[in-house]
Amino acid sequence: MTDYMHAFDLYAPGSLGEAAELLDKHGKDAWLVAGGKDSFDWFKDRHKTPKVVVDISGLAALKGVADKGDHVAIGAATTLTEIEENAMLRDGYPLLVTAAGKVASPQIRNSGTIGGNVAQDTRCTYYRDGFPCYRAGGNTCYANTPTAMNREHALFGVSRCVAVTPSDTAPALVALDAQMVISRAGKERVVPAEKFFIGPDVDITRMTVLEPGDVLTEIRLPKKWAGARHYFEKVADRQTWDFALVSIAMAARVDGGKVSEARVACGGVQCTPRRLTDVEDLMKGEAPGAELETLAKRVAARGAKPLNYNHFKVPLMANLAARAVRSLA
Repeated sequence: MTDYMHAFDLYAPGSLGEAAELLDKHGKDAWLVAGGKDSFDWFKDRHKTPKVVVDISGLAALKGVADKGDHVAIGAATTLTEIEENAMLRDGYPLLVTAAGKVASPQIRNSGTIGGNVAQDTRCTYYRDGFPCYRAGGNTCYANTPTAMNREHALFGVSRCVAVTPSDTAPALVALDAQMVISRAGKERVVPAEKFFIGPDVDITRMTVLEPGDVLTEIRLPKKWAGARHYFEKVADRQTWDFALVSIAMAARVDGGKVSEARVACGGVQCTPRRLTDVEDLMKGEAPGAELETLAKRVAARGAKPLNYNHFKVPLMANLAARAVRSLA
């Protein structure tokens, strides 16, 4: 039955401290929720049955966008719609604004949060449908067999599991060199976005560094990339609702007609957002143009190992890299 949820105790803490106490008290029996767009799917399918749900959507300390001098801080419970409409982000970080605006549908963006978008679990259909795969504690990757349907799956970073990150904002945050602030029992640590996302070779049971008891509280965007040249493009089967087949995010600076710095990341091609360091290296010191587009196209998907049905992602990746470079001309 997938039309109702299991029973659980719901808590709405009044502060981050109270939330930390609840998470510490209930341990692995607790589940953190804000917008709930990923969580409720798990509950309805009855693949996740926590005894306690801690709702932090009402915590004002986790909401809003603020200028903090050397960076812009975004509360993890800020909705994707609020990010889309924020004037400071639209002026300085159109890359993130565009990525946020590509998530799912307007209705989901109205309640879905930036923290939930980056922390959501993979959307591999075998895993989500309850197959006992490696990621679920089994001993098989059902998406990587001779008869598997795997057109949405990974080209890189495969280690037993071929699932990809479903987050549209994750590549944008990696390209912007964002910092993720994580709270645990009153103590904070700051993790670069690039290291926040982890692959199956690190821990096959999760996609981020977040462990039970951790709360992602804030995302910091360095001023270094504010007002730079930004580019984001997402290719999906449908313009609304669907997850990316491949996406690309780029932040770059062009000085004197040449690229001085660039960060490029791809989504939909491995378990984590993939930095296209070969493309970045090619771009530095070069003038945008047809020759640079051709070179970017050649190296963007270097080392890819397609599965049965996702060979199309290789030229798609290459063309998206070329389009990102073209945007600088």
